[in-house]
Amino acid sequence: MNGKELLLKALAGEETPRPAWLPFVGCHGGFLINKTATEYLQSADLLVEGLKKAKELYRPDGLPVMFDLQVEAEILGCRLHWADEVPPAVVSHPLAEGKTIADLPEFDETKGRFPIVVQALETLKKEIGDDTALYGLICGPFTLALHLLGNDIFLDMYDEEDVVLAVIDYCADICIQSADIYLDHGADVIGVVDPMTSQISPDHFEQFVTPAMNKVYDHIRARGGISSIFVCGDVTRNLEVMTQTTADNISVDEQIDMVHLRELCEAQGKSFGGNLKLTSVLLLGDEDDAKMETIGILEKSGTKGFILAPGCDLPYAVPVKNLQAVADMVHDEYAREAAKTLTAKDADAFDDINLPNYGMANTVLIDVITLDSTSCAPCQYMMEAVEKAAEVASPICYINEHKIKVRQGIGMMVKLGVKNLPTICINGEVKFASIIPDQKTLVAAIEAAAGI
Repeated sequence: MNGKELLLKALAGEETPRPAWLPFVGCHGGFLINKTATEYLQSADLLVEGLKKAKELYRPDGLPVMFDLQVEAEILGCRLHWADEVPPAVVSHPLAEGKTIADLPEFDETKGRFPIVVQALETLKKEIGDDTALYGLICGPFTLALHLLGNDIFLDMYDEEDVVLAVIDYCADICIQSADIYLDHGADVIGVVDPMTSQISPDHFEQFVTPAMNKVYDHIRARGGISSIFVCGDVTRNLEVMTQTTADNISVDEQIDMVHLRELCEAQGKSFGGNLKLTSVLLLGDEDDAKMETIGILEKSGTKGFILAPGCDLPYAVPVKNLQAVADMVHDEYAREAAKTLTAKDADAFDDINLPNYGMANTVLIDVITLDSTSCAPCQYMMEAVEKAAEVASPICYINEHKIKVRQGIGMMVKLGVKNLPTICINGEVKFASIIPDQKTLVAAIEAAAGI
């Protein structure tokens, strides 16, 4: 049984002789070949080169062709901001700028960067597709709707329900077209990546997201394809409704209890995947950290219907040796047994990191703990929400983003008692954990912190 066959077996919910291994290599592929994310995500040849290098180094059972949730948005008229070490970020929202759905550009595989994706997929299918499952990752309907509408979607979900439902249904149709492009050119699995669903309630998920997602998953199944719902961020509150969709597989971030997820997926007959820590372990840790993290997840997840994967798109500069340590745990039973003797290092107390003075009159300090607002959609839109609210709130507001991609950010996360990402803290108190409030609610919280 080769790696692709093993991964497909796991996706089908079956027992596998070893863990299936799916490193989500996005812009990290550029790092492997000394190219920026901007160069890498705009070249079919570089995508192929980076992914073939990842296959050589990490011995994966599957790989994504491209990890960029802005491909569809770019075609539909959203402007992008490009950077060296992260995927591009959406910086304009056509439906918030007076356009209607009818005004948006036509969507097909000749538009935007899809010709690059198709070329890379066809080449990879020929060169590594026999033993490596190729994932087509598409932007999920709710996240795509937010790209088009902007942060106003959170208030509109209360005040303009029919409008939001219509936009999300339109986005589901775009998802179907994206899925068809990948399936037509040989993708083995379609991953619907919808990180913004981590920011809404279960009721809103069922009302706004479930019908659109099921429309996409049912279409993929009718095409003979395999589907996965992949949510970066803390989606704990929505795990049950996620497992009740018609997706074949549920893939989650590092903040999720894998034992609980396994139980939910077993009850619904679904496979599941996750959830290696991106920053504290893979990016900032060492090989022993990566080995212990892997062993811990494998012990919780079992060997039936499970795919080991990072919690989201791999950070650009993850040390190669750390991912190779994960691969060793996957492929070598004896190495797994030896790794069980490793012991955790003493926890970092972050004694050198001090919280600011939160008691200044008529001033509010807002700390936003993120993965990185330039690469994480929930983090980006949470930062935008804070900035807009601060502009209209009465007190003077100072906003600080603390990215846990660096030690300082992790230290602030620990000192503030933050457990979920992204989170808004106001004057040193956790106020909105892994949920983006509408502007009225956020302004009220800021003014209450100032005694207004």
